[in-house]
Amino acid sequence: MTDEPRTTLTLPSYGEGTLADLASSLLASLGLVREPNPLGLPETGRACLLIVDGLGWELLRDHPAAAPFLSELAFSGRPLTAGFPSTTVTSLASLGTGLPPGVHGMLGYQVAVPGTGRILNGLRWDSRVDPLTWQPQPTIYERAAAAGIGAFQVAAGAYQKTGLTQAVWRGADYRRADSMGALAAQAGTALREAENALVTVYLGDLDATGHVFGCGSDAWYYQLGHVDKLAEQLASELPSGTLLYVTADHGMLDISQAHRVDVDALADLRKGVALLGGEPRARHVYAEPGAADDVLAAWRDVLGERARVVSRDEAVNGGWFGPVEPGLADRIGDVVAAAAGDTGIVATQAEPRESALVGMHGSLTTAEQLVPLLAHGSL
Repeated sequence: MTDEPRTTLTLPSYGEGTLADLASSLLASLGLVREPNPLGLPETGRACLLIVDGLGWELLRDHPAAAPFLSELAFSGRPLTAGFPSTTVTSLASLGTGLPPGVHGMLGYQVAVPGTGRILNGLRWDSRVDPLTWQPQPTIYERAAAAGIGAFQVAAGAYQKTGLTQAVWRGADYRRADSMGALAAQAGTALREAENALVTVYLGDLDATGHVFGCGSDAWYYQLGHVDKLAEQLASELPSGTLLYVTADHGMLDISQAHRVDVDALADLRKGVALLGGEPRARHVYAEPGAADDVLAAWRDVLGERARVVSRDEAVNGGWFGPVEPGLADRIGDVVAAAAGDTGIVATQAEPRESALVGMHGSLTTAEQLVPLLAHGSL
């Protein structure tokens, strides 16, 4: 297979087939009549959603032998688009709220906190930023609980008290599970505790493996086999009348050293830049006062066809983030760069950890945007 289909840029299908649409459709399937159901999910009393961080649709499609259970489900499954940027912070917010990025405001891995001169890293957070103020929209767990539906989140204990969890998973009864066996068991217990329930299960190990070793590595391939077993065990734990869905927050590409553009080594890419946000595959570039046009021109000139580089207004008007609430636009870079092909826009001095990763994601390629929607169970 050639690289061309995997690196084609595609905009998310907001309102039709994104992760935000999956979240609202899940609530609708559980009987919340005011929630839209664009995916047409069937009515059910209990639903379990397994979120496998980093399991892109194309990666699953290309490795059927490693994941026989999931691959069988994929025959009747379909791809969704993640949303932009295709990164964990943004996608978990879309899944946690049923809203597109431009409405929930979690607009990337690293974004500016307007008026402060600081960057907020959504995974590590910043104690000076209140998660409930930063993301005030009600979560799907809060909406489910208000309707009398049991709402549960099953994930590693390390995530329980983070700012990201408070922003996107609040309202859920958090069940700590620090191994794959515990994830399956805790999910099964939660599903049996309530006659009507929404249980989401989050697993981050596949993404972590891909970042360090690459999604083309043996390590990633073997880890996918463990994920497949977890999904099969979850399916065996389902009480009667429960539907299991499997999705991901983004896909992934391996980025070679030869295809990395180092912002810290190119003066033209740093000139006029006050803050550099985002990540190597999807950059928010915040310009110094009066320098936005010059920064845009320089980034377009240096990167050329290696990235789609647009102004903030072009990204907003082009629907990259879905509809954008007026108060959230300043979180978006003055310049936004979505890497094309297998380019990585790294910053080796400012971001040594991120720049050293092998597997990356965030952009608009099909390899990063397309995630699976798989279903198992009968009513």
